[in-house]
Order: sequence, then structure tokens, then C-alpha cells
Amino acid sequence: MCQIFAGQNPEDYEPVTRRMRINGLSTSIRLERSFWDILDVIAAGEGISTPAFVSKLHSEVLELRGEAKNFTSLLRCACIVFTREQARPQALIAAE
Repeated sequence: MCQIFAGQNPEDYEPVTRRMRINGLSTSIRLERSFWDILDVIAAGEGISTPAFVSKLHSEVLELRGEAKNFTSLLRCACIVFTREQARPQALIAAE
């Protein structure tokens, strides 16, 4: 089992920094490449760019919860939520 996890391509967990504007402010966000890949997929599914998605998410979090203490962790967890939601229909089919 550990080979699945230990045998990952190192490029997948390489940290990547992207500069973008979030609600008009220029900033840098550093995430592992795999998380950026998932955020790119989410944004494409919404029909917007990744920076636009990140900015929109940030605005919605501010509105719902106030300032996110660790926005990069929130982005990682958003990727996990997306991955879980993608796996859910397949798990239901497998259970039948």
C-alpha cells in the first residue's frame, strides 16, 4: 500500500508559487503542484481562470467566515472536498 504514496512522482509535491491578484491585491501563493492542478480543474469547470476562482473563493470566505487565518490551507482543503465529491458517485456505483 505505501508504494502508492511513497512512489509518487516528486514533481507532484514540488512547491510552486503563483503570483496573482486577490480582490485587487497582488500576492503570492505557494502550493504543491498537485493542488494547483486540482485548482486549475475546478476553475476550468467554473469557466473562469484559476486566479479568478481563488479570488472569488477568498471573497466568499470573507463574507461567510471573516478572514481565513490560513488561506493556503483552505485552498488545500477545497481540493480535498472537490476530490471527495468526484469520488462519491463512483463509490455509490461500486456499492451497488
